Amino acid sequence: MSGGLPLIVAIDGPAGVGKSTVSRRLARRLGVPYLDTGAMYRALGLKVLESGIDPADRAAVETASAQARVSLVGAEDGRFEVLLDGEPVEARIRTPEVSDAASKISAYPEVRRRMVALQQETARRLGGVLEGRDIGTRVFPETPHKFFLSARTEVRGRRRFDELVARGRQMTYEQVLDDLARRDLRDSTREDSPLTHDDSYTLVDTSDLTIDEIVERMAKVVAETVAS
Repeated sequence: MSGGLPLIVAIDGPAGVGKSTVSRRLARRLGVPYLDTGAMYRALGLKVLESGIDPADRAAVETASAQARVSLVGAEDGRFEVLLDGEPVEARIRTPEVSDAASKISAYPEVRRRMVALQQETARRLGGVLEGRDIGTRVFPETPHKFFLSARTEVRGRRRFDELVARGRQMTYEQVLDDLARRDLRDSTREDSPLTHDDSYTLVDTSDLTIDEIVERMAKVVAETVAS
């Protein structure tokens, strides 16, 4: 507990560094829920695309976002599942098209404010491991448990490529690298809540570590911070 909050762990970093896998395992290790905040933006990105809206059309995106019902429900495996208009959408939000749309619309302050409020309300009640790009800087800057994950570009590209191939997506390794570069640029240069970190974070380069090694290192840091 810190400042009246339940245990909240913030994990930030770009795509391809292993945030999702690490966050799930760390949440199980710590006995708290897991929340993939990116899935919330992906759900809105799906709504925008299925509504025939250009993600670059800020006014139309904001209108669609205000009308969409994004909610969180607890799943049996300990994570939060994202619902869009009352329906589970996990199977439909992991495509490159939805990822790209989510990255674009997440730059709009009005969209972020709504999603951040939902993330805060949920985690303040139940605690959790939250992963995203601005968890420790914007969503829960007060938590003492902050990690920023990174990895070498070629490692990130290979992980993302393997992930997409496993899902049956037809993309070349070079296309994946280009996509990562575009997303990194958008995420790090957006006006509202850019992808960044400060001295309050523990930095973890995941390039040459196994998932178990990463989780063990992070769990140790959390335990030491709780004990101090």
